[in-house]
Amino acid sequence: MPVRYGFAFAVLCPALWTRREEVRRLTLGNWAQLVVLGLVFYALTQGGQFLTLAHLDAIPFSLVLSFTPLLVAIGGWVGLREPLTMAQWVGVALALGGAAIYFMPAGVLHGPGIGFVLAGLTLCANAGASLLGRLVNRSRLASPLIVTAVGMGVGSACLLGVGLGTHGIPVLTWRSWGLIAWLAVVNTALAFTLWNVSLRTLSAVESSMVNNTMLIQIAILAWVFLGERPGGIEIIGLVSVTAGTVLVQLRRRAVG
Repeated sequence: MPVRYGFAFAVLCPALWTRREEVRRLTLGNWAQLVVLGLVFYALTQGGQFLTLAHLDAIPFSLVLSFTPLLVAIGGWVGLREPLTMAQWVGVALALGGAAIYFMPAGVLHGPGIGFVLAGLTLCANAGASLLGRLVNRSRLASPLIVTAVGMGVGSACLLGVGLGTHGIPVLTWRSWGLIAWLAVVNTALAFTLWNVSLRTLSAVESSMVNNTMLIQIAILAWVFLGERPGGIEIIGLVSVTAGTVLVQLRRRAVG
């Protein structure tokens, strides 16, 4: 996992050179915001997810992470001055309830205490990353490409340092390198750049709700490629998540 983010930073590095004039215009305060974003979004959030999964099953962890939009909604209202409409609050509630319904048949309340503690910390880091990402991109202190490159550099350095210190240098096959290259370029460098682009116009909670649709995407992909057809209860949960996401996006106010 740290190799993936280090590879992604290497892919983004040329942008720091080709846009060096933009980089030079960054103030000390701008650098501080980008460094904090890199630490929270990459080192803490992404690293926290893999650490939590070593102690807790994916299903209860996914349920804990489904609370992210609720924390982001509260944080965006208080800290970013982005209040939600009544319809958006209903949408957040529908999505959260839908996630609970979807995971209900799996008996998700089982697992070691340390796993749930780590899941809670990762949840807070994930919500904090959404709020920080919105703050940085809304202010337009740098282009999304530079925001991603700098943040990725800070986060990947931390992840690589921890990974090498705890596990040493990994031995990888050519196939493994190929998979890492794909994940680094498409799922990391490109995906996180697009995420920063979206945060220039989407509010923090709107972006968080879009991210939360991974539950729907995974369910559909599991049905198509793995033959894991959802049951009636799961379908009700997915419909609720979908309806909640749509409600949050149908705002009637301008976002600064």
